[in-house]
Amino acid sequence: MSGDVTRADVCAVAVAEVFRGDGERLASAFGAIPTIGARLARATFEPDLMMTDGIAYLRGDVQTVSGDPADDPVVEGWMPFRRVFDLLWNGRRHVVMTATQIDRFGNHNFACIGPHKQPKAQLLGMRGAPGNTISHTTSYWVPNHSTKVFVEEVDVVSGVGYDRARELGSAARFHEIRNVVSNLGVFDFRTDDNRMRLASLHPGVGLDEVVEQTGFELVIPDDVPTTRTPTAEELRIVRDELDPRGARSREVPN
Repeated sequence: MSGDVTRADVCAVAVAEVFRGDGERLASAFGAIPTIGARLARATFEPDLMMTDGIAYLRGDVQTVSGDPADDPVVEGWMPFRRVFDLLWNGRRHVVMTATQIDRFGNHNFACIGPHKQPKAQLLGMRGAPGNTISHTTSYWVPNHSTKVFVEEVDVVSGVGYDRARELGSAARFHEIRNVVSNLGVFDFRTDDNRMRLASLHPGVGLDEVVEQTGFELVIPDDVPTTRTPTAEELRIVRDELDPRGARSREVPN
């Protein structure tokens, strides 16, 4: 990585980019880098994104990822959890979830590892993943790209992929898996059959490394771009306003 820009900084900007063009939608994110990315998008190129404080209020100011209290919080509206469903069910939300397993069509698992009836390891459970993936835009964050995560077939389907969404017909009319961001690159499903495609490689990452750490065949374009690095202003916002304690570097060490 050149200069003082870290891999974690690049990942945060890559997550911010998944929200580009969303406008007035509720942005939800889980994990340090997804939260930083969503708030960075709101603070820069997507000012109309709606973000909650995680409790009951829509916030108009920039909060640190560590939840440090603001001296003078800017409250834009009231949104307790029950009101989130008013937006969730009609496509007006974009969530970034973590993925324990994901396959070539975007089927996702963070429920358990092994057979559902007798798993080897119990994880989060289904949580809101089934409803999220058929009701609004979903992206995924993977802090440690490996063949254990990018798998030929997920053990349990928590989030619905493109192949299963097609079978649901109009019930999945809001289904969109926009991007998967990992510590190695950015991926999308912009192919004729909605198979996962390598959209960009993070600076310093080689194509062979991504192929080796992926458990299925990716769609790889002839010319793979490099994920953009943050601007000076984006770096300032991330380091001074969003993550002064460096949580992003604990999630993705440089």
